[in-house]
Amino acid sequence: MPSGIVGRAGASHPYAALTPDVVLDALSACGLQGDGRLMALGSYENRVYQVGLEDGRRVVAKFYRPGRWSEAQILEEHAFAADLVAAEVPVVAPLVLHGATLRHHAGFAFSVSPWRGGRQPELDDFEVLEWLGRFIARMHTVGSAQPFAHRPQLGLQEFGEQARDWLLAHEAVAPEVRTEWRMVCEDALALIACGAYGVSDTGRFGLENAGMIRVHGDCHPGNVLWTPVDGAGGGPHFVDLDDARMGPAVQDLWMLLSGDRRQRTQQLSALLDGYEQVRDFDRRELALIEPLRTLRLIHYSAWLARRWSDPTFPIHFPWFGTVDYWQGQVALLREQIAAMREEPVVV
Repeated sequence: MPSGIVGRAGASHPYAALTPDVVLDALSACGLQGDGRLMALGSYENRVYQVGLEDGRRVVAKFYRPGRWSEAQILEEHAFAADLVAAEVPVVAPLVLHGATLRHHAGFAFSVSPWRGGRQPELDDFEVLEWLGRFIARMHTVGSAQPFAHRPQLGLQEFGEQARDWLLAHEAVAPEVRTEWRMVCEDALALIACGAYGVSDTGRFGLENAGMIRVHGDCHPGNVLWTPVDGAGGGPHFVDLDDARMGPAVQDLWMLLSGDRRQRTQQLSALLDGYEQVRDFDRRELALIEPLRTLRLIHYSAWLARRWSDPTFPIHFPWFGTVDYWQGQVALLREQIAAMREEPVVV
């Protein structure tokens, strides 16, 4: 268990009350009668279930983590999905049930979406990457039409400074590594704050300079599913807009990159080839890739620590909070500082 975190995983967590009967009763209250088939899907932040219905359909029920988003923020997610569907961008949007996409039952807010299968895209195929680029550009065209009013903006304060402060205040960092981690974290955040990426201070381009639009926010390969291409359609579709927020366009591109610098450059080139067939891309945003990666690294540690009282987290992340984990984080942050001081990728 992470050092210093108060509270133990167990029956006191709100999700302990979310039994299979509660899930099926919630759907029944919406007029959806389950046939007894209920399968938990891979989601840690929320609880998500695939449910078989008596009429033969399958749906996905998503029970939102209590206290994470306000109702207004959840409804903005649903409205964004509806905007994308209206623009014929393939996403899985919540169903409107009795006039509403957001329902409540037994103290939980939940939504129901159609079930749609697929597999992760083949990201070593440049044609697939180009297709994904066009796909993301179409989403961003919709995302740029209007801002979120209630959802937050991706930035240094929430993902970096607040995450750092929470971890230190709750003594979540192992004592043996705490001072070293704090120093290297502060060095990384100071570099992001000044916007001096690359080997010189010329051409600074910080997060505050980027155009902010509605973005998916968590566009990693697991949130893009691919179906076989045939005469009836196929290709990619988005799932899980739970992390949607205001952010720079590059936020939805960099998490699809992997490998060494040469490989990432080639992948990014293919993505942008597709993206710019649909929408202009501000190449200055490429300087934000490593700062965004750094912020995600810090935020991820804080996310794990904040969720530790949820019984599923100690089960699936048993390595979190160990001395080895935090020593690894120190090494990764140092690598990120070096990466942010390199010249940004140019394609």
